[in-house]
Amino acid sequence: MHILKSIAIAFSIYSKIPVPQFEWKEEDMKYMLCFFPSIGAVIGGFVYLWSYLCGIFDVGEICHVLIGAAIPLMITGGFHVDGFMDTMDAFHSYRPREKKLEILKDSHIGAFAVIMLAMYGIIYIGAFSEIEDRNLLKIVCGGFFLARCLSGISIVSFPAAKKDGILYLFASSSQKAIVKWSLYLQGISCICFMLRQSLYAGILVVAAAFLVFLYYYYRTKKEFGGITGDTAGYFVLICEACMMITVAGINLLM
Repeated sequence: MHILKSIAIAFSIYSKIPVPQFEWKEEDMKYMLCFFPSIGAVIGGFVYLWSYLCGIFDVGEICHVLIGAAIPLMITGGFHVDGFMDTMDAFHSYRPREKKLEILKDSHIGAFAVIMLAMYGIIYIGAFSEIEDRNLLKIVCGGFFLARCLSGISIVSFPAAKKDGILYLFASSSQKAIVKWSLYLQGISCICFMLRQSLYAGILVVAAAFLVFLYYYYRTKKEFGGITGDTAGYFVLICEACMMITVAGINLLM
């Protein structure tokens, strides 16, 4: 029963997919992060299905790309975008660490958040429009899953910038050893899936994801002293975009 509740909590927090509602208890959240990547699997499945249908019904490229790029937002409700924008405001404030942490908690958005989100969207959509090969598209779809595996691993492995907040609650409530191994195994399975689609492309995309993972650790440790719920959202978006750009570059060279 706790496992089913953990699944429901994961989908309730990280997606807009309807799930049964109930009172959350600490024991129900022990394994919640194990199912965080499942939202990525749903996103990847819908993106691939949409692209497949576009091919069958000869949907225009603009419609195909824009709706394809909107699918992750529709499924997550923009949950990670909020963290991305708050993190960008904090990064570009160039203030002391304590002030940056205050900016992360501020519900208002600044100019840099809007500018960086617009730039992100343009680059993401541009990269997505260049992906034509079906096997490469499958790698992109797997990337939604891998980004969440890595994000979950960071939550239970990286130092937290604050001793409060939703990320600290989830990290402290988790059975860390079990969650880590579950995410490791899921991540390895996803990597194997990517490599099966294209060994060359899979290696480059996985390398890109891990470079972003290392950069994320370095940047958050330097700027904030650790990670927060907002920076976790920032990582998911940056990781997805870097994998998308890598695949687009490979497609152009093919």
